[in-house]
Amino acid sequence: MIKRIGHMAMTVFNMEKSLEFYCDILGLERVFEIKDDNQKPWIEYVKVAPGQFIELFHGGRRKPEEGEQPIGFHHLCLEVYNIHETAAHLKLQGITLDAEPARGKDNNLQCWLKDPDGNRIELMQLDPSSPQMNC
Repeated sequence: MIKRIGHMAMTVFNMEKSLEFYCDILGLERVFEIKDDNQKPWIEYVKVAPGQFIELFHGGRRKPEEGEQPIGFHHLCLEVYNIHETAAHLKLQGITLDAEPARGKDNNLQCWLKDPDGNRIELMQLDPSSPQMNC
């Protein structure tokens, strides 16, 4: 049946800013692009880990209306080796954290930020005692 998550996809407003954020700042790798049937830019693939990607689609024009408890995408979580080093790196790059590194209810260390389009990103350092590490 299901093997793993292969990718998550987002439509972005400004591809250059998004690629700068995901690749230059977060350190992910831009690996290839796919053009549409008219040979125009369509999707940029950013590699997170072997076989795991973020697809960035060109053409975003407006953000969905914000509301209390919207249905749909909530956040992207990226696992990091060292939450404090990662947070310090992001701050040096001019990124504002929405929440400083702290221990969550699952005992993992986490901090929060937003990408250029306002999508929420959780950075997480897994703790050996966390439920994610023990299932």
